[in-house]
Amino acid sequence: MVKRNSTEVMLADTRPGIAQAVNAIFEHFGGGGTLLRSSRDVYIKVNGVGTEAFVYTDPEVLRQAILYFQRCGARRIYVMENCTQANFTRMVFHVTGYTEICKETGAVPVYLDETATVPVFLEGLEEFIDISAFVYERLIEQRAENLYLSIPKLKTHCMSQVTLSIKNQFGLVHQMSRIADHNYRIHQKFADIYRVIRPDFALIDGLIATTHGHYPSAYNASKCVVPYDLLIGGPDPLATDVVGSALMGFDIKDVKHLELSSATGIGQGDIAQINIVNKPLFDARKKKLTCELLDDYPPDITFLRGKERCCKEGCRRNTENLVEMIYRDHGGKGGFTIIMGKGIDRQEVDRITGRVHIAGSCAIQDYGMALQKRLGKRAVTMSPGCNNLALSTAGLCKHMGVNPVQMSKADLLHSAQLFITAKLKGSRANIVPLI
Repeated sequence: MVKRNSTEVMLADTRPGIAQAVNAIFEHFGGGGTLLRSSRDVYIKVNGVGTEAFVYTDPEVLRQAILYFQRCGARRIYVMENCTQANFTRMVFHVTGYTEICKETGAVPVYLDETATVPVFLEGLEEFIDISAFVYERLIEQRAENLYLSIPKLKTHCMSQVTLSIKNQFGLVHQMSRIADHNYRIHQKFADIYRVIRPDFALIDGLIATTHGHYPSAYNASKCVVPYDLLIGGPDPLATDVVGSALMGFDIKDVKHLELSSATGIGQGDIAQINIVNKPLFDARKKKLTCELLDDYPPDITFLRGKERCCKEGCRRNTENLVEMIYRDHGGKGGFTIIMGKGIDRQEVDRITGRVHIAGSCAIQDYGMALQKRLGKRAVTMSPGCNNLALSTAGLCKHMGVNPVQMSKADLLHSAQLFITAKLKGSRANIVPLI
C-alpha cells in the first residue's frame, strides 16, 4: 500500500488524446482550481530552445494546458521563454506556433530576452547570474501569489545528459549570463537555480523523446527521434525529472544536476520512494537512450581536442553538435580544423594549415594569437567563453560555407521584421553577428 504522504508522479497515455491526458494528470493531483494561487495567474515555462524540429515543447501540449487552466478559472496565463543563444525568442515563438496559440487562447507571450536583468546569487557556485526581471518580480518576489508551471520536453542532452524541468529553468537566465560556467560546473549551476526558484508543477511533454542529444539534425531524425506517446506530471519537479530520466534509461547518478538537487533535500530524488501512477505504462515504454552524439561530421574536418578542460558540457559538445546540424541540415562543408581545450600537443597545432576555428577561452588563450599571426586573422575564428553559441555559429558557418541567416525557419522579410521589433523592445539576445 502506498503511503498517503508519498511522492507521486503520474504518467498518462496521449494516444486517446492530449487533452484527455492533460486533464487526467492535473485532476489526479486535485485539479487546477486547487493549484491556482491568490492571483489566479499562471506562468508557463515552455522549452522553446529553438526552431529546429523535435527540440521544443509540442504546441498542442501547451494549448491544452492553457485551455485546462482557463476552464479552472485562471485569470491570466503567461507563456514565457528565453530561447537558446544565436536566436531570439520572438522568432522562436513565431516559428513554433506559440505566438498563434497565444492569440487563439488569449494567453500572454513573454519574451524574456526583451526584459530587464536582475542579479541573483547562486550559493553553490558563489557567483551571480542575471535572470529576467519579469521572472524575479512575478516568481520570486510574488512567489506565493502565482502558479508556476514548467512544461519541458523529454530529451537527452549531450552536455547535461537530460533536459527536463530543472534544466528547463536555464531559460530564465539571460543569454550572456549562461556562457560562464557552461563547463564542468554547469550541473551545479542548474542545481543552484533550482534552489532559488522551483516550479509548482512539472508536466513533461513525452509525445516523443530525442536520443543522441537535444538538438538532432533533421537528416538523422530516424536515428534520434523516439516515440513515447505520454505525458509525465507531478508537483515535485525533481521527482518528475527522475521518473522522466528513468524512462530514457538514466539513473539519478547518471545526471549530475539531479543528484546535486536531490542532495539539497528539495524534492524526492530516490525513485524507490516515488509512487509512479500508471506504473505499467512506465514499464511498457521505458527505453535505453543515449546522450552521446552520433559524431556525424564532414570527413575532412580535423578535431584537435585537449587532454585538459575540453569539457563535454561546454566548448566540446556545443561545437560538435553545431557541426552535425550545419553539415547535415544546411549542406555545410569541411576542409578546416577545430581546436578546443587545453593540453593539445604543440606540434599538432604547429602543423595546422588553412582555416581554423578555436572553441573556448582555454584554447584561445593557449593558441589564438599564435595561429592568427601565422595563418592570418581572416583564417581564424574564435568563440570565447565556454558556450558562446552565437560566435560558435558565426565561426562554423563561415568555415562551412553557410549563411547563418538562411538557417532561420522564417522568410527573410518576416525574420527582419521580428528582429527589428525585438530590438526595439529591448532584446538582449546574443545573436549571430551579421556584419
